[in-house]
Amino acid sequence: MNISVLGCGRWGSFHAWYAARVGHTVTLWGRAGSVHLAELRTSRTNEFLTLPDAIHLTDDLGVAVRTAEVVIISIHAQALRSFLRDLCAQGLGKELAQRQIILCMKGLEIGTGTRLTTVVHKELGADVKPVVWVGPGHVQDFVRGIPNCMVLAGEDREALHHLVGELGSPLIRFYYGEDLLGTEVGAAAKNVVGLAAGMLDGLGYGSLKGALMARGTRELVRLVRAMGGDGETIYGLSHLGDYEATLFSPYSNNRRYGEAVVRGTAGDFHKIAEGVYTAEALMALSEEHGVDLPISATVYEIVTQGKDPHAQLTQLFMRRAKSEKE
Repeated sequence: MNISVLGCGRWGSFHAWYAARVGHTVTLWGRAGSVHLAELRTSRTNEFLTLPDAIHLTDDLGVAVRTAEVVIISIHAQALRSFLRDLCAQGLGKELAQRQIILCMKGLEIGTGTRLTTVVHKELGADVKPVVWVGPGHVQDFVRGIPNCMVLAGEDREALHHLVGELGSPLIRFYYGEDLLGTEVGAAAKNVVGLAAGMLDGLGYGSLKGALMARGTRELVRLVRAMGGDGETIYGLSHLGDYEATLFSPYSNNRRYGEAVVRGTAGDFHKIAEGVYTAEALMALSEEHGVDLPISATVYEIVTQGKDPHAQLTQLFMRRAKSEKE
């Protein structure tokens, strides 16, 4: 296939590298003036990987969209709506809407809790059927040849089967995700749980991660069901299956950021921790659907409202006794 990847940061460059590895013709786009694109043009390397010469690098969005059968979008989740609007303003919206779009980022729109596929529908039209690509794994491990399992989720089963066949390899085994809502919410929310895990690490309370995992999945199951999705999806690769990579890995930006918050060094942290935005988005969903999200609310109070991490986490784990099934 002809695949264009929009976004040349850590994950965008990886998706270009991976698509070329499994035999596709790849174009990688970055904004004019992008430091990441300039680095790749100069040396074809970044801090994570080396791109093969066959990958075409461009800052021309029209070229990237028009030459593609499949467009992978891998940018900051909170920038998706403005990015699509800019693209439409350049007259490329109708052409992008005719491509198979794969969203390779995890998040919910801040303030509203809107899912990213819903943002695509609102900006490009209801007939577009975007797919999301989520699940465990870190670029640093993949480029070393360490395999993992991930999930492609969408509303078009035929498209999912085609993409799994075209993109699967011994490095990444794909599963089909037919509950798009649960997959998106779960993938986004696991970053919030990752922030909490990092805070526990910073406090020296790592042994509480077991309780965090058990209760984190429980509250997200309730939310997904209230939203009309399949709560069982939370126990799959998009959420619980991604806990190791997010709650324990030294590469996890969300875990590292949570730890930095506790240690008072968050101001020196220059990586994107998407869970910070997602915590606020989850509060909007909690209110809209009337679902109590105690872990997410605690993280929100700490990272957004500046509350004391030790006091808030102690209060979280000392809440009233209740049935484990609640």
